[in-house]
Amino acid sequence: MKSGMYSEAHLRQAIKANPRLYQAMDLLYMPLPELLARLEHELSENPFLELSEADNEEDLQIEEEGQDDADDEVDWEEIMLDDFDASGPRTPYEPVEYIEPVVVEARDLRDYLAAQLGLLQLDRRQNRIAEEIIGNIDDDGLLSCSLEDVARGVDGVLSEIREEIFAEAAEIGDAGDRDDQLGELDRLFAPHDAAEVEVVLDVVQSFDPPGVGARDLRECLMIQLARLGREETLAQRIVDRHFEDLVNHRWPEIARAMEISRREVQDAADEIAKLDPKPGSRYNEEPEQYVIPDLIVELIGGEYMVFVNDTGLPRLRLSRSYRDVVANPEKFAGRNKDFIVKKMNAAQWLIQVVEQRRQTMLRVMRFIVMTQHEFFERGVQYLKPLTLRQVAEHIEMAESTISRVANDKYAQTPGGVYPLKFFFSAGLPTVTGRDISTRGVQARVRSLVDEEDPLRPLTDQAIVNLLKSEGIRIARRTVAKYRDQLGLLPARMRKRV
Repeated sequence: MKSGMYSEAHLRQAIKANPRLYQAMDLLYMPLPELLARLEHELSENPFLELSEADNEEDLQIEEEGQDDADDEVDWEEIMLDDFDASGPRTPYEPVEYIEPVVVEARDLRDYLAAQLGLLQLDRRQNRIAEEIIGNIDDDGLLSCSLEDVARGVDGVLSEIREEIFAEAAEIGDAGDRDDQLGELDRLFAPHDAAEVEVVLDVVQSFDPPGVGARDLRECLMIQLARLGREETLAQRIVDRHFEDLVNHRWPEIARAMEISRREVQDAADEIAKLDPKPGSRYNEEPEQYVIPDLIVELIGGEYMVFVNDTGLPRLRLSRSYRDVVANPEKFAGRNKDFIVKKMNAAQWLIQVVEQRRQTMLRVMRFIVMTQHEFFERGVQYLKPLTLRQVAEHIEMAESTISRVANDKYAQTPGGVYPLKFFFSAGLPTVTGRDISTRGVQARVRSLVDEEDPLRPLTDQAIVNLLKSEGIRIARRTVAKYRDQLGLLPARMRKRV
């Protein structure tokens, strides 16, 4: 067989998305703040875009007749022929009254503990151990490693600088001073052990917040009780001797072991429940997230009306001055003409996409309001099952388009602000043949638990029976799953005595 290089031609079909299609999908996906930033950028980049600021009939009439003030005329032709080099920056439109939330640097738990450490007069060896302990405290305020690991961590840090420090000390000229310095270094660099670390841990555990630096939940609660002056109380003895039974709400076992009544155990448990199991969490809270609703639903004359919250968005239009210049194509040729055509087409297309985004959002939200009318009237328990496919079929668009509309978008309603995804959920069958939203079932489960008799709390099977009496067919394991998602304890652990 003879070797060589050959060329062959093959035909195949491939789907390639137009770059403008990607941009359209991107704009549809954006929430309001991101869209505002994007339009601001386009206004500064594309000279064919300008703001439409005609707020009344008089302005509209002037705009249509082209009666601009002669003193404010700009020689657009000269600017365009001179590579758009205007004499100064042009403000695209009046500032929008929108204040971007500023992230303020805040001290976290470790900063707070380090500040308290700085107020103490510990020796250098103890200070290094304390710093290592603080560095190993997690966001909940608990020590995340063993005392042996703390000791090895301190030794590891010191081993990295040991040779250099001892070499500098060996160069001291005076023999007495040299021996004193080397002796001090021998003490500072001596290996650490768990017993020495525990002594410093006791110091760290005396810091605020109470319970910080504990090695487990039991020790955390014991420290807090001691700081409150409740040592040798019933609550302290229960935490110390019957912690597992306490965590699992086994009141009868604790009562028998301590020879007291269940009521006394319950009262002590209520006292313990007031303590903070995660003392460090208050210093590690996430910054507040500000939500700007993209859509507004208002009840007007007994009817729910939908509006797009786009008052802060710039109203785009093609620049009339640029269009007048383009009307004389003989003045432009080559590179200038290609640039103008490209920018003008991009501006026209962007205006169309923004308006299409607005209309798509309105159509989606109007269908949601129509479908979920009972929710807006009566609450979350009347939320109906709704899928992206249902909306897509109604407004005759692709499911992926509806998904982009629902992404990170919020609607302000008479009942509060909700993400659009809140209105989409699966359904459960009822005896009437109509499905009910899973969110509505979860809300009903919570209301049943909130209204139960604490002396005889509802079991999962009892909740199933009550829901079935209301026409909702549901399995016990599904109720258990919903209860876990809602953060509700089992009936045994909710029972009061």
